[in-house]
Amino acid sequence: MTQRGRNAGRPKVGHRAPGRPREDSSTRRLRLRAVIEPVVTAAGYDLEDLSVSRAGRRYVVRVVVDGDGGVSLDAVADVSRLLSKALDEAEETGGDLVAGEYQLEVSSPGVDRPLTQPRHWRRNVGRLVKVTVRGPGRRPEAGDTEGGRAGGRPDAGAAGGAAVPAPGDRQLTARVVAADDDQVVLETDAGPVGWAYPDLGPGRVQVEFGRPDEIADDDPTGAGDDDDDDVGNGDDEDVEGEER
Repeated sequence: MTQRGRNAGRPKVGHRAPGRPREDSSTRRLRLRAVIEPVVTAAGYDLEDLSVSRAGRRYVVRVVVDGDGGVSLDAVADVSRLLSKALDEAEETGGDLVAGEYQLEVSSPGVDRPLTQPRHWRRNVGRLVKVTVRGPGRRPEAGDTEGGRAGGRPDAGAAGGAAVPAPGDRQLTARVVAADDDQVVLETDAGPVGWAYPDLGPGRVQVEFGRPDEIADDDPTGAGDDDDDDVGNGDDEDVEGEER
């Protein structure tokens, strides 16, 4: 779902206050983040990415937000309005944050977003992912995956914590069984196996089209399997754009 080009304000031309040194792009991004991140956090979401790019004669400020349970299009629009107000207030007191006309775009992450933080893995429990793992991993102890969360990484020799025989780094395509702040548990051919985050490369969610077991359990006819359950979980990139 995409909504672009909502003209809610006149374009602004950047200027530099008298005596103020010219800022490089990294400094401007830091100033933008200082305004944007507190607003996103206060709204109950995480700031996943912030970028500024040139598009013809104007700039595009892209803000990617996410949260537990995903981000709806309405939520994206709400965050966009809050950010627009905060940016206006910051520019009134401290000068333009972007040197010229710019378009503000707020969106949720797409399915191609790499899983690099514990919260990314936690929000994708149950999904199929492709990831490079280092070392053998460890079998979780009984109860570690209850409630969709993984327990701490077991010590070598702890009951149920024996290393799974598998040498070196390798790429796996497996389902995320559980995730917490310490590790991710994946369902492999050898059963559930946990890896600490330093032993995982960036994960990539794999698109699945109607798993047979889900069709059998939820809809014997298969008529209701139209991927609507994925809306708000990052499969579609919801965008709210505002020209400034």
